[in-house]
Amino acid sequence: MIIVFIITTDDAETVYNAMRLANIAVGKGDEVSVFMLGKGVLFEQISSEQFNVLEQVNQYKGNMYV
Repeated sequence: MIIVFIITTDDAETVYNAMRLANIAVGKGDEVSVFMLGKGVLFEQISSEQFNVLEQVNQYKGNMYV
């Protein structure tokens, strides 16, 4: 299956959950692309103690476009 995520927010919980889902899909063999647009390009600055966005991004093995 081909899956595309378009992330346009800087809300840590939303980005964390999108990346977590992308990681699960890649792990199941799906072809996944993630596009960071608008406020989504700030993903490196939005991690919180509860939602470690960078950890999810660093685990990601698909295509990412920033």
